[in-house]
Amino acid sequence: MNAIVFGASSGIGRDLAIRLSQDGYNVKITARREELLKELCLEFPKLSYYAFDINDLSSVEEHFSDIVSDFGVIDLIVHCAGIGFENPELIWKMENDTIATNVLSATRIYDLSFLLFKKQGFGHLVGISSIASLRGNRHSPAYFASKAFQVNYLESLYLKTKEIASGKVYVTDIRPGFVDTRMALGDDIFWMSGLKKAVNQTYRAIKCKRRRVYISKRWTLIAWILKIVPSWLIKKIM
Repeated sequence: MNAIVFGASSGIGRDLAIRLSQDGYNVKITARREELLKELCLEFPKLSYYAFDINDLSSVEEHFSDIVSDFGVIDLIVHCAGIGFENPELIWKMENDTIATNVLSATRIYDLSFLLFKKQGFGHLVGISSIASLRGNRHSPAYFASKAFQVNYLESLYLKTKEIASGKVYVTDIRPGFVDTRMALGDDIFWMSGLKKAVNQTYRAIKCKRRRVYISKRWTLIAWILKIVPSWLIKKIM
């Protein structure tokens, strides 16, 4: 089986790519930092890499096409690349960079993946969104909003699988809470999950082709609470 993992130089993407390769997948990994990708591929021979910046949309399209040509068919695409900042001062560069990476680039990757799978008649698209998608946040407005966009876009693509007669195209939305990676924003972080635990649960969700899953599972309760708490109370306590 063949897989692509976008954003595989660190964190969930890195360890998930390793796990997939150990399970027999041939995996193309991508990220900006070529030296990290090269080191990973030397250690795990079922991995090979393409180094590029996903914010360069023409480069995304070019390399995506190259990977498809190399593999012939793709069974699984996992999009882990993303950025986020605490930005209560609303510094525009931070907001703009977050939107460019988490919205524009993510959308292009989702679209390319879905259209490929529609053409193939099979495939599994996995997006790493966030528990942050459920509500706004005064400290990181663009990040929380960008994750809400991803969640809704992934759901839209899930609904579009109705157009594919084979019924063999799947869309999974992974919604981590706080995981011990560089993406964990802020101090005194609540319910921090270890990276290994997060990767194990993500991997199981992929193998079971789950529609959506919270990482770790206890965040399912928090998600339920966040959906019903009124905005005035969120404003008061957060």
